[in-house]
Amino acid sequence: MPKMKTKASAKKRFTFTGTGKIKRRHAYKSHILTKKSKKRKRNLGYFTIVDNADVKNVKEMLVK
Repeated sequence: MPKMKTKASAKKRFTFTGTGKIKRRHAYKSHILTKKSKKRKRNLGYFTIVDNADVKNVKEMLVK
């Protein structure tokens, strides 16, 4: 059976932290930024950790 391939879209969006958690970017930071407050845009710029409910699906997409 052939090897499982990593999903290219997931490879570009997610990275692992040193402790093995999965890091992701926030959504809603690409356009229509004039109506969003400075605080909201600043906080959307930071990375966050993938929620526990989604970890299994993301790991399946990032199969090595």
